[in-house]
Amino acid sequence: MTVTPSDASLAERIGARLRVVPDFPSKGIQFQDVTPVLADAGLFTETIVAMVAPWRGQGITHVAGVESRGFIFAAPIALALEAGFIPIRKPGKLPWRRATRDYALEYGSGQLEMHEDACPSGARVLIVDDVLATGGTASAACELVEAVGGRVIGCGFLLQIEELRGGERLGGRDVEVLVSR
Repeated sequence: MTVTPSDASLAERIGARLRVVPDFPSKGIQFQDVTPVLADAGLFTETIVAMVAPWRGQGITHVAGVESRGFIFAAPIALALEAGFIPIRKPGKLPWRRATRDYALEYGSGQLEMHEDACPSGARVLIVDDVLATGGTASAACELVEAVGGRVIGCGFLLQIEELRGGERLGGRDVEVLVSR
């Protein structure tokens, strides 16, 4: 697992803007709120540029964003990489035939879906989300992409919560993060 920014001050500036919300969405969880980073146009732009950098030249054909904050990062990353965008959503949000995966969260369980035809067989896919915590969501996203014939090239995150060791659940995949806490 790699912390990406060559400019350590970028990671510091992002870290300073992240907001911790205690007991959300349930008691005992220290929710990492990324919206202050998004509200700063310059910092948001630098963040996207830094999240794109490790994947340039990797032949990424599609970027899969995990609902919902992952969409915010994945869409501009897909544009920068000249790749397609794949929404990975919570149940009941997609209108077409879907592949589905259940997963465990830090605070419960969940389910993710994507369209069966979201990426062609052999597509080279980057999974993107805002936070890597236990790795359950990211692992389920990887499984979904692979179930429909895509190849996961790696996973990119704004933030990882080190003590939860989520990277260990990603099966040795290339993982890039900007900020570790």
